[in-house]
Amino acid sequence: MAIYPIRVFPDPVLRAAASAVTDFGPELERLADDMLETMYEAPGVGLAAPQIGISKRIFVADIGEGPFVMVNPEIVETSGKWKFEEGCLSVPGLWWEFSRPAFARVRGFDLEGAPVEYAGDELMGRLLQHETDHLAGTLILERLPRRMRKDALRDLRSAVPPGGV
Repeated sequence: MAIYPIRVFPDPVLRAAASAVTDFGPELERLADDMLETMYEAPGVGLAAPQIGISKRIFVADIGEGPFVMVNPEIVETSGKWKFEEGCLSVPGLWWEFSRPAFARVRGFDLEGAPVEYAGDELMGRLLQHETDHLAGTLILERLPRRMRKDALRDLRSAVPPGGV
């Protein structure tokens, strides 16, 4: 297994929509194992493939109930509202309190290509939305209210050396 470096803002891979996974097999399983190892090392509760520079629609997660993998996930339902602090491994060290739907249901596939569905509220709901956002090329920064986003981008740009990271 390998631990990958986590890509951070403003890396362009984080802003591009990832490609659908079409090949299921040992290579995808190896990628998922490496992603889990990388996520635990970070430490984090979720990690999407674009965060390690791989533009594929797969994420791994573990909110303390055991690891799981979702391939080609799609959000099929959200409801409610939950205000909570959220951060991102690709925007390290920064956290913001803002609202997202409290509940989310996501459908996709497991590593063998069998249909799976995960749903949950609060932390699980937020994680499902956050990781699915990464696969669409959406960073947490874009979910922030306008004023918070403007301040965050100013702070991040001033912290990034000329020429990028």
